[in-house]
Amino acid sequence: MGVHVFVIDSLDDVVPGANVQLTGAEGHHASGVLRLRAGEAVEVVDGRGRRVRGVVEDIRKDAVNIAVGTVTDEEPPQPRIVVVQAVAKGDRGERAVELMTEVGVDAIVPWQAEHAVSRWRDDKAERGADKWRAAARTAVKQSRRAYLPEIHDLASTPDLASVMQQADMCVVLDETATLPIAACTLPVTGTVVLVVGPEGGISGRERETFASWGATFARLGPTVLRTSTAGAVAAAVVMSGSGRWSQHTP
Repeated sequence: MGVHVFVIDSLDDVVPGANVQLTGAEGHHASGVLRLRAGEAVEVVDGRGRRVRGVVEDIRKDAVNIAVGTVTDEEPPQPRIVVVQAVAKGDRGERAVELMTEVGVDAIVPWQAEHAVSRWRDDKAERGADKWRAAARTAVKQSRRAYLPEIHDLASTPDLASVMQQADMCVVLDETATLPIAACTLPVTGTVVLVVGPEGGISGRERETFASWGATFARLGPTVLRTSTAGAVAAAVVMSGSGRWSQHTP
């Protein structure tokens, strides 16, 4: 079994030989749920690429002190993968975020598509984005990532213009497309944007808008995936095809 990974907001100025303390929810999880013991190896990340490896030094109620052994700053992987994910009913959106985080997606944009069954209105938009951020944080620990994916605020279709037009490549997942995503010529650096539609599909007006922005329409394969799984599968294809999964991470 691999070592447990914890996330704290800052590891600035941490050096080998120093101490890092887990408090709050992370401290409770480490001491009360995982029941870590003195001498056990752990890792702590800040969500911005810094990874600390150390051992548990002492444990108190809801607080764990870690003696730092090594500090590593990991380079952001390339190409950067951004997924525009249509909001979905129930917990499917959070499940999508978990899967995409585990795969390695760098940023996720909640999108209020025309045919989305779920509608994020007023306070629900803020609550929904916060739930996605919490899901991403949990998945970072499970997947042992050093980078926390950026979860944007809710976006309308017009809001996507800058995200999609500034990308080095933008692919809209489309079950009716003839081009398979695996056949796309993928950049090895820069930004790739993947657009995942809602349960009701992408509207004709949205298709026209995305096409005018230079997006490529591609299918994943012979089967139709749920909106909660399509983004993770597409990201995996892109990461494999671009060579990103061949890059070494300390």
